[in-house]
Amino acid sequence: MKNVRAKKHLGQHFLKDKGVCKRIAEQFKHHQGVKTAIEVGPGMGALTEFLIQDPETNLYVMDVDQESIDYLKINYSQLGERIVFADFLKIDPTTIVGQEPFAVLGNFPYNISSQILFKCIDLKDHVPEIMGMFQKEVALRVAEKPGTKVYGILSVLLQAYYDIEYCFTVDEHVFDPPPKVKSGVIRCTRNNREKLPCDEKLFKQVVKMSFNQRRKTIRNSIKALLPETYEENPMLQLRPERLGVEEFIELTNWVEKHRKVE
Repeated sequence: MKNVRAKKHLGQHFLKDKGVCKRIAEQFKHHQGVKTAIEVGPGMGALTEFLIQDPETNLYVMDVDQESIDYLKINYSQLGERIVFADFLKIDPTTIVGQEPFAVLGNFPYNISSQILFKCIDLKDHVPEIMGMFQKEVALRVAEKPGTKVYGILSVLLQAYYDIEYCFTVDEHVFDPPPKVKSGVIRCTRNNREKLPCDEKLFKQVVKMSFNQRRKTIRNSIKALLPETYEENPMLQLRPERLGVEEFIELTNWVEKHRKVE
């Protein structure tokens, strides 16, 4: 079968450097003993070729591109029913792989890579490891520490549940077609926190509201949650990039105590 045509609307950029593919595959560390993995957006299987060489990995590949699925069925027939035509963002992956923990791996389509990470946060109790390639800007944002303009919503929400490691940078020329930006490989491994010591739904709301107006102080950004009068909290005078996960947990508990009664 001829090669798959890269489709711009799907954010496809196919890896063509086997050395880079092998190096990415080697970043999967089976955190917490996880053996099942879903590769999202495998394309023509450049990364798949190396992931299936690991006897410890029970690999599923999932793509929304029928042409890619047809190609994989011919060239990676050993995967059989583990070649899945589905949208990772729209399905419950446990209906495919069962209730066992699973890792999420891939050279992720750039146009949905942040959405994939948000989905993994929702699945955090099932996903002990996320490893793959993103636009370098997204990869750096995920791994960034408090105090910079890069640090944002995705940084806080992922770091609340995962330890993040920026592995290495990948140049444009190893893709077909080459993207306009560099790429970065990151590994996210689940921390030991089963749940946050605060209302997790409110935590997400506070983080998102704070960064939605990141040039303003937190007081102005979350004022819709607060009554007209309340005891002062010094964190309200800061901009959101100054706060780490622990500070946002503390702020969430403070908001819950003082929040406006509907």
